[in-house]
Amino acid sequence: MKSESFFTLPRERTGDVSRTLRNLKNATVLGINPPVYDFSWFDLWSKPVGLLCLLRTLRREGNDVRLVDCLYEGRTKPLDFGRWKAQRLPVEKPEPYKNIPRRYYRFGLNGAAFRNRIASCPRPDAIFVTSAMTYWYEGVFEAVKTAKEVFPDVPVVLGGAYARLCPQHALRSGADFIQTEPFLCSAYDASPALDLYDAPSYGVLITSRGCPMHCDYCAAYKLWPGFEQRPLQDVFADLAGQMSLPTVTDMAFYDDALLLNKERHFYPLCRHLRERYPKLRLHTPNGLHVAQLDEECCRTLFRTGFRTIRLSLEGTDDFIGKASSDKVAASDYERAVASLLRAGYEPDDIETYILVGLPGQDAGSVRASIEAVRGLGARPKLAEFSPIPGTPLFEASLRLTPRIADEPLLHNNTIYAQYVARTLTPEELQGLKDLAKRR
Repeated sequence: MKSESFFTLPRERTGDVSRTLRNLKNATVLGINPPVYDFSWFDLWSKPVGLLCLLRTLRREGNDVRLVDCLYEGRTKPLDFGRWKAQRLPVEKPEPYKNIPRRYYRFGLNGAAFRNRIASCPRPDAIFVTSAMTYWYEGVFEAVKTAKEVFPDVPVVLGGAYARLCPQHALRSGADFIQTEPFLCSAYDASPALDLYDAPSYGVLITSRGCPMHCDYCAAYKLWPGFEQRPLQDVFADLAGQMSLPTVTDMAFYDDALLLNKERHFYPLCRHLRERYPKLRLHTPNGLHVAQLDEECCRTLFRTGFRTIRLSLEGTDDFIGKASSDKVAASDYERAVASLLRAGYEPDDIETYILVGLPGQDAGSVRASIEAVRGLGARPKLAEFSPIPGTPLFEASLRLTPRIADEPLLHNNTIYAQYVARTLTPEELQGLKDLAKRR
C-alpha cells in the first residue's frame, strides 16, 4: 500500500532534490539509462553507476526500484573481459554533423523495444534519467520524451554529468527537474544496485570520490569537489554484494585516484581481493597515476589480477605537463613502465593515454610522445580532446570556437579537433593514430 508521502519537486526547475528523496517511502521508482547517438560507442566497462547507487539507496529506504538500461538490454556480441557490443542502427546525422564524412548511429534497444520496456514497468511515482557525455544528449532527450509519453503525469528528474555541466541546455529535454548537485542521499553509499541486471558479467567498484588533481581538461573536481576515500569495510561489503552474483567475472575500478594513500587503502584492498576473489579479473579504464607506480605497487597489481592497465601520461612536453597539473614527470613514467614489465606485464598490456587535439597543442609533440611511449616498450593509446564545460580548456576552446557554448554536440571528441576547431587535419590525426597502432 502506498504511503501518503508523495514525490514533489521544488518550484525551481534546477537544483537538488536530495532532501525530498530522503522522505520518499513505499514508492515505485524507475531509473533509465538512455541510448547513445554517436559515431561509435564502446563498452569500456560502462555502467550508469551514479543512477545505480541512487536506486540502491532508495531501495534500502523501502522503495520499489526498477531499471531500464537501453545499452545493456540492447547488447549483442560478447567481447573480452565481460564487455559487450550494443545494437546499432544507422540514423540521420543532426545538423551540426551534416558535413562530417562518417556514419552516425543510435546504440542500444531500438525505439519500439525501448518504449515497450518502459511501458512494461509498474506505474512509477518518480522517474530518474541519467546522462553521461554532454554530446550524447540526443539519447537523453529521447528517453525523457518516451518516459513522458508512457507516463505523462509522473515527474521526471534528469541527472548525471550532462545535466550538471549543461543545466540550461538540459532544460530543453522536457524533464521536470534538472539535478545539478550530487545526490546527497547516495553520496556516502557508493554501492551500485548491480542485481537490477539479469546477468551482469562485470561489476563496477568505486573506492573513492573525486580527484586531488585539477587538470585543465578534466571536470572531475567540478562534478565532485574534494577527494574522499571510502572506509575499506564499506568497499569490502560492496565487493561481496556484487560478487554474490554468479555471472560476474570481471571488476572495473571507477576511481580517478585509485593509488593515493596506497599503503593504507589500496594494498589492504588488494590483499582482500587475493584472499577472497583470486580468479576475479580487474581493470583500470580511468588510468593510473604514474607517480604512484613503484616496484611494490606494480608487483601488487600483477599478483592481484589487474589485467587492464591504463596509465595517465597525457603527453611528454611542457604544454601537456601544465594542463595535467604537472602530475607526471618523464622519469616517473620511465620507472613505471620498467617496473610493470619486471612485474610480469607484456608491452601490449601497458596502455598509455596520450592526449591529442587540445587548443594550442602541436601535432609534433603528440608524435614525440607516441615515440617515447613506444621506445620504452609500452603501448600508446590516443585520447582525443573534448571540451568540457566548466574547465579551463573549455574557456580556451570557447575563444577558438564560440559555437560550443550553445551546442554540446560540438564537444564530441571524434569531431572537435578535426572539424570544429580545425587544430588538426583529418589526415594529420589519422597519421598519429596509425603511428600509435604500429607494432
